[in-house]
Amino acid sequence: MNPTRIAIVGAAGRMGQRLIALAAADPHLEVVAAIESAQHPQAGEDSGLIAGIKANGIPITSEFERKVDVAIDFSSPKGTDALLEYCVEQKTPLVYATTGYTEEQEGLLRKTAHHIPLLWSPSMSMTVILGMRLAKEAAKVLKDKDADVEILEHHHRYKADAPSGTALRFGQIIADEMGIDHFTHGREGKIGARPHNEIGFHAVRIGDNPGQHTILFGLLGETLELTIRASNRDAYAVGALAAAKFLVGKPIGLYDMNDVLFGEK
Repeated sequence: MNPTRIAIVGAAGRMGQRLIALAAADPHLEVVAAIESAQHPQAGEDSGLIAGIKANGIPITSEFERKVDVAIDFSSPKGTDALLEYCVEQKTPLVYATTGYTEEQEGLLRKTAHHIPLLWSPSMSMTVILGMRLAKEAAKVLKDKDADVEILEHHHRYKADAPSGTALRFGQIIADEMGIDHFTHGREGKIGARPHNEIGFHAVRIGDNPGQHTILFGLLGETLELTIRASNRDAYAVGALAAAKFLVGKPIGLYDMNDVLFGEK
C-alpha cells in the first residue's frame, strides 16, 4: 500500500515544522509539498532541514508541484481563499486547522465542503475534542443548577487571536446546553455582581505555552474544573496527521475531529 501523499501549508511555521518531522517518521505518510508564500524568507530551502530532520528533497515553495492526496493547512487566514480555490479545482481533501479567519471565510469554508471532503476543527488535539464532550455533559447536568461558567486559556506570546478558537468553541457548546446567551471577555472596574446568564473568557499570553484550556463550573460551595494542557505542539500535529489519514477517500462533506475520534459521520 502506497503512503498517503500530503501537502503541508504553512510548512516553515512552528506547526508546519512539527508536521513535517512527525510525518517523516510515519511509514504511512509522505510529504510531497511544503507550501509557504512566495515572499517567505526560507523559500527554496529544504523543508526537512528547516524542520530539524535530515534533508527530504522537498523545498519550501508557493506552488503545489506534485499531486497530493490531502492537504493540511496550519498557516494564516491570508492564504485561505486561494487555498480553498485550489483544493476545489484539484478535488484535494483538506484538513483546515488555521484560526483567526473572518466570517466571510467561514462561509467560504462551508461552501467548499459542498465540493471536497473538508475537515475543519477548532482544535486538532484529541484530548481537547474529548474535553469538549465532557464539558457538554457537565453543562447538560448543571443546567438550571445555578452554575457559573468561566473559561481560561493560555497560549504563547506569538498567538495572534484571542480568545482562542478552541475556547470560543467550548463556550458555544456549553452555552447551547445551558441556554446562555451572553459572553464577556475579561473584567475591569466596578462592574457589580456577576450576571448569571453569562460565560466569561480570559486569555493569557505568556512565553512559549503551546496551549492550555480550563473550564470552570462554579456553584455555591463547590467547583468543577476541567483542564486540558498541551506540553508541546506535537499534540496538535499528531491530531492533524490522524485527520489527514481519516479524510482520504471520504465522501464530499464537512467533517471535524469528532468524526476522527468517535466515527460519528
